[in-house]
Amino acid sequence: MWWGKMKQDEIKKLLPEVFERTVRPGNPMTALLDVMEHMHTPSEEILARLDTYFNPYTTPDAFVAYLAGWVDLEMFLSEAPEDFADSTPPTFPSGVGRLRELVASVAYLSKWRGTGKGLLLFLETATGVQGYTVDEHVKDKDGLDIPYHIRVNAPATTAPYEPMIRRIIQLEKPAYVTYELEFEKPRRAASKRR
Repeated sequence: MWWGKMKQDEIKKLLPEVFERTVRPGNPMTALLDVMEHMHTPSEEILARLDTYFNPYTTPDAFVAYLAGWVDLEMFLSEAPEDFADSTPPTFPSGVGRLRELVASVAYLSKWRGTGKGLLLFLETATGVQGYTVDEHVKDKDGLDIPYHIRVNAPATTAPYEPMIRRIIQLEKPAYVTYELEFEKPRRAASKRR
């Protein structure tokens, strides 16, 4: 690595010569250099593993939201990334693991933006659930196709994510297209016959 740990001897070389000459064991200047060495340690530890912060799979949970903001996904967080403390990162409705997947996939997903395939991929990645469908031939009450209108059918298990799903559809569909969202009916467990 191009950086090294800032030890007392290295810090001493950065001081003006008049201060450098006063450094002797047991004097206040030596104690000050010791404090300065210890103050660099947290920053040096982060710099030693800086690359892990930019990988959505290895970054600390609290930093995933910042990565999401960098790739224009902050609108899916419950709070803006700049408005949270390190101890309380903003929440993603389907969990931080799903947010990691979404951040990692954002370049690929952007290639398909505005298409049915892109919408399905985005929804599946964000929720971790498969089984979405997009109906591009929605009929009105007279049996005619509703122009520029889609129906997104979502698995019943994704109902708790409805606000996020609606935001995804709104942002991923073409601007001129209207939509409706329907959730599958939950399946009942088969009753036991006697």
